[in-house]
Amino acid sequence: MKLIVGLGNPGRKHERNRHNVGFLAVDKIAEEYDFAPYRKRFRGLVAEGRIGNERALILKPQTYMNESGQSVGEATRFLKIPEEDVIVLYDEIDLAPGKLKAKTGGGNAGHNGLRSISAHLGNNFNRIRIGVGHPGRKDLVSTYVLHDFAKADSDWLDPLLAAIAKAAKPLATGDLARFTAEVARDLGANDQAGPGPAKRAPRVQRPQAQAPSGQPARERLAKAQSAIAENLRKWMARRDGNEDA
Repeated sequence: MKLIVGLGNPGRKHERNRHNVGFLAVDKIAEEYDFAPYRKRFRGLVAEGRIGNERALILKPQTYMNESGQSVGEATRFLKIPEEDVIVLYDEIDLAPGKLKAKTGGGNAGHNGLRSISAHLGNNFNRIRIGVGHPGRKDLVSTYVLHDFAKADSDWLDPLLAAIAKAAKPLATGDLARFTAEVARDLGANDQAGPGPAKRAPRVQRPQAQAPSGQPARERLAKAQSAIAENLRKWMARRDGNEDA
């Protein structure tokens, strides 16, 4: 059995937070493969089902992000699931919005949910990093991840979640390379469909001071300042009776 963990915070007010993209992703997988309804177990919400030939249990810890390891550790110990059969999906601020990477093991990069899981389980679990972008300053990170996705983010978020769910078969078998390839192929097909809800945002290697809308904050500020200056110049010219000044 595979344990597929989505990370996030419980409660309605957190449902669409960037920090909850792991919850959103596993919900989409459960929907795609017709899993049983969620029920309370292991200090979380669990749903059972099959992804292809693999039995899988989806887990959404309800302990809050910082204590996610309590729920994951309890589930793995009771069900005797080895570390290498645990798959964790979570938000990654150091990846641009819409970008996805997968790996086994490694560091936790300051992510409190991963740090908690490592403390209860070890480091050799599978990680699916879902890029949500960076606010540009370290002191803004907590506020940024605990706020909802902007409406414009649906252009890349919805296709990405759908692609993750469609590619869940190789994910469940542990073939991370094939999983990421299938996600990329599906998103590439959406790009070819032209503008509209299915088209995702352009993907870059590292976000540079991204505003929530996806446009660089410095560029937006510069344009706004330029527009204000131009409007002020025109107003002063009209006031002085010299429209062409």
